[in-house]
Amino acid sequence: MDLRYWLGRAVDEIGAWAADHDGFSPHASASVTDHEMADGFGELVRRLSSSYPFFHPRYAGQMLKPPHPAAVAGYVAAMLINPNNRALDGGSATSALEEEAVAAIASMFGMPSHLGHLTGGSTVANLEALFVARETHPGKGIAYSREGHYTHARMCHLLGMRGYPIEVDSLGRMDPEALERQLARGTVGTVVATVGTTGLGAVDPVHTILAAARARGVRVHVDAAYGGFHVLLDQEDADLLPDPRPWRAIAHCDSVVVDPHKHGLQPYGCGAVLFGDPGVGRFYRHDSPCASYASYATDRPHLGEISLECSRSGAAAAALWLTQKLLPLTSGGLGQVLAAGRRAALRWAALIEQSSVLDLYQPPDLDIVTYFPRTDPLLLSEVEAASRTVMRRGMSDRADPVYLSTARIDAHSFAARWPGAVTDLGHTRILRSVLMKPESELHLDQLHSLVERLATTARHTG
Repeated sequence: MDLRYWLGRAVDEIGAWAADHDGFSPHASASVTDHEMADGFGELVRRLSSSYPFFHPRYAGQMLKPPHPAAVAGYVAAMLINPNNRALDGGSATSALEEEAVAAIASMFGMPSHLGHLTGGSTVANLEALFVARETHPGKGIAYSREGHYTHARMCHLLGMRGYPIEVDSLGRMDPEALERQLARGTVGTVVATVGTTGLGAVDPVHTILAAARARGVRVHVDAAYGGFHVLLDQEDADLLPDPRPWRAIAHCDSVVVDPHKHGLQPYGCGAVLFGDPGVGRFYRHDSPCASYASYATDRPHLGEISLECSRSGAAAAALWLTQKLLPLTSGGLGQVLAAGRRAALRWAALIEQSSVLDLYQPPDLDIVTYFPRTDPLLLSEVEAASRTVMRRGMSDRADPVYLSTARIDAHSFAARWPGAVTDLGHTRILRSVLMKPESELHLDQLHSLVERLATTARHTG
């Protein structure tokens, strides 16, 4: 699609809609001439040019990529109006779009009922989920994977709750036996299961966690900010999602968070939180002298009544709705985008296992590949030095760059995967590549060749 055409169309269409209202002259206080705009805009573009090329398959670093052109066009169209989904009188049209988009996400997970809304990202979304957890199980704490996002510990502190980090297995997934021991103490009210840790992309056994929690009357919240949309691969080749049980269990959990601004092709910030029991809306009840909730007769609470955030972007809802309209949440729609990244991760893992200069840290659960330059002997200090060298040289090579990231691994975890390692440091850093762009599949051989070349040099020069 031609984004320039649709951006122009957005300006024209919204301008035509505005013209249907009585004409008026803009106030001179906010006027800017084209000459002034050219100067300021030129400087902006120059400064933006120092960004990393997140759009390019050579960028295989963090969880970053540009939004889909449809999301950009949808966002701009709504942003020209600038609706606020805080209340119906601030975002009547975009509130309806948000409800439809969130309902599609609930359907994707197979949730029989739901109450949910968009947020500025998974940080706020997880805060809301843990807020409800506190209200439903007062005096109880939160258990979460030691490899889970730092958000959970931070939010426990913010909410005045006790947090219980649970040990992980040899692949960075929550250890069910360690969880059972903690649950037996009777101090946990909610367990957070992670579907896609930010470091390794590990997927906790949600189905096993759910069974253990239910046996003790404990809630389960799923932080699927990164890996949630991979549920769409359940209908694809079994090799892409060899164990779909963690994703299938989400429908039976109490709440789930997912980030459309990751695999949902949206601009920042767009997160979502969904609850299986619509009755939890009672914990959000509040009153506002300037929000006209009660003036709209509906059989359900308005989005502004079930959100901890006040002002929320209606443009984000419009962008997500339009993207889902064009790339529906099915295996043949958005699922094809995720399938490409997953295939790329699996194939790169296989290439690394055959490499003479790289070692695979662990098999990827999603589309995050972790690996390190082979060293002899296998000292953590050498692994760290070589990994840092590869990343630094790759990102500074103007002629043939490659953009990677690193993950911090503690000595115990590294030795569990590589028993022969000499743990001369308490931790080390390995290379980490996120292949969330479907183009990564088409450029994988080139990416692998570039990293191998850098690893060969790093081994000899340190």
